[in-house]
Amino acid sequence: MTPSPSTEAILVVEDDRVVASTLRLYFEHAGFRVLLAHDGRTGLELALGAAPAAVLLDVLLPGLDGREVCRRLRAASSVPIVMLTALTAEEEVIAALESGADDYVGKPFRPAEVVARVRALLRRLPPPGCAAAPAQRIGELVLDARSHRVCVAGREVALSPSEHRLLATLARHPGRAFSRGELVRALGPEREASERTIDSHITHLRRKLEAPAGGRYILTVQGVGYRLRHGDTEL
Repeated sequence: MTPSPSTEAILVVEDDRVVASTLRLYFEHAGFRVLLAHDGRTGLELALGAAPAAVLLDVLLPGLDGREVCRRLRAASSVPIVMLTALTAEEEVIAALESGADDYVGKPFRPAEVVARVRALLRRLPPPGCAAAPAQRIGELVLDARSHRVCVAGREVALSPSEHRLLATLARHPGRAFSRGELVRALGPEREASERTIDSHITHLRRKLEAPAGGRYILTVQGVGYRLRHGDTEL
């Protein structure tokens, strides 16, 4: 690995101290600062207080388990979250994504791959001050690409990077049906996403967008995939 200069901090929440130390070495060699926590409550406090660039979060943690930490963190922050899990059955992976994670890595893993996945997530975040399309409004849903913010009924909604990417993809062509395969590709070639993980992300996204105002914004197109509602009056 070739070090690259960075002042960004990565938070590693992992109770296995050998695994945590190994990840710290790899991320530091890649040019990141690293914060460590070995239980869920400490990890959540650090994630909320230190504002890291990304969080690596083990599922099986003492105190609060990783999924609960992820849910609480996601309710307050859009920081990229990668779950580290030995529970690689599809149902467990879906549960991790449902809790708000952007990506997951099964144990045992190659530390260099974890670094690459985090870098891929960070690359997909918009750079400060980048030019972007003007804000879009559909009913009470407002998407502001310049500030990377989403509001529903005047309330800002915290979305994960993957949720932002999916919503932005749908918003490029409101009314157009996107297949699940297209949405898988929209998450980036580095992701090992499946069509079922897309369904999980969409379910999570709908909960955030539709609960405050009761509106329906992401519509299912049977046999195809999903589309964003086109206009204020479409049902």
